[in-house]
Amino acid sequence: MPRSGTGRSGGRCAHVMITLPPLPYDLNALAPTISARTLEFHHGKHHAAYVKKTNELAKARGLDGARLEEIVRKAAEAEDQALFNQAAQAWNHAFFWESMAPAGQAGAPEGTLLDMIARSFGDVERFKAAFVQEGGAHFGSGWIWLLLDGAGALKLATTHDAGNPLMSAQTFPLFTCDLWEHAYYLDHQNDRPGFLKAWLDGVCNWQFATRQLTLAREGKNGWRHPAPSMALAD
Repeated sequence: MPRSGTGRSGGRCAHVMITLPPLPYDLNALAPTISARTLEFHHGKHHAAYVKKTNELAKARGLDGARLEEIVRKAAEAEDQALFNQAAQAWNHAFFWESMAPAGQAGAPEGTLLDMIARSFGDVERFKAAFVQEGGAHFGSGWIWLLLDGAGALKLATTHDAGNPLMSAQTFPLFTCDLWEHAYYLDHQNDRPGFLKAWLDGVCNWQFATRQLTLAREGKNGWRHPAPSMALAD
């Protein structure tokens, strides 16, 4: 069982905790698709709150010091919805930041990924249309994912609320986009399809998707959340 640290500093106890990963780009790097104001709130407030609550709940359940992927899976197995919601949202957001890159640095589908998109969707434009249609039609909050399935084909899937692919050994995520309103409302108001189109055309990180696909085809782990580290807590 993972154990927290016992050291003290100024009356505060040091624990091994999940930390909020920094954004892999500047706050204004994704504009105009996603503004610096949206990123500031989304990462600095929403994501930070999920991390904070995950640490509180994980500690109460004896899971402080565990990797975030393990916390998500154990919460799902125990049907601990409170912990799952916080931990899965912390993971989803960290994966979402990696799924984006500044315009001009995100690359484009090529090589094996491009071939697989063509086999599964017809071509890139039809893939984009399917992505916008499926994500736009999703009712309520959630996420849209590009997944490699157990048969070795690409597919799109949406999950509600905090749902993510970690619960299935048959799917491997290549990228995700956030469908919660706080991800786009300041910049696109209620135009979710417009946001999704701008997201694919402007900031979708195809280089990250290619790396994920390569790891999956080699039978290796894909992206993992940064390991917990020592931090001070009250």
